Amino acid sequence: MTLSDQRFGLYLVVTDPVTSYEAVTEAAVKAGLRYVQLRMKSADRAQIVATARRMRQLTYGTETRFIVNDDPSIAVEVEADGVHLGQGDMPIPEARRRYPQLRVFGLSTHSFAQMEAAKAVLPDYAGVGPVYATPTKAIPDPVLGVEEAGRIVRHSPWPTVAIGGIDEARLPDVIRAGAVNFSVVRAVCQSHDPYAAICALQDKWRAACS
Repeated sequence: MTLSDQRFGLYLVVTDPVTSYEAVTEAAVKAGLRYVQLRMKSADRAQIVATARRMRQLTYGTETRFIVNDDPSIAVEVEADGVHLGQGDMPIPEARRRYPQLRVFGLSTHSFAQMEAAKAVLPDYAGVGPVYATPTKAIPDPVLGVEEAGRIVRHSPWPTVAIGGIDEARLPDVIRAGAVNFSVVRAVCQSHDPYAAICALQDKWRAACS
């Protein structure tokens, strides 16, 4: 694994954007983000598939890997690059066996114990959070705080993505605590200029990492 595979900065999760799913995805591709994930928790399957197909068209053949949240069957149907699985979703070993077409399998972790347990399933990357309180989940996981999130990240043997309540102002503290990459939802999806928001976050990340 190269350094660029481990350090890529912003992993963008797209949920309820004020512009459109397409506009945010186009901005992610234009900015050269490594990952963009579709997360539509309350939508029906047909709506998710339709949105995912449009996002896949925009990311196909680019540097940006398209990830579908929760459901590997949808990821395969739309020819996504991978799937992101939560602690209550299909286990990664089963998903790898049933959906070998997918190249990337991410996993959410919410504690040191869950990161330790993840060593048995070997995700390609792991989300770590929530770092701060966030309203983007109906039933939020306990807040880790900056220092504990950093401790979990430092313990991880694979790439990690700090997530939960991170914005441009909080990002330097998250990086100083040990995070290498980070994820946002609202900081980009609630912006009417998602490309500018992405660029500002990536610039702040580069400055914090230097």
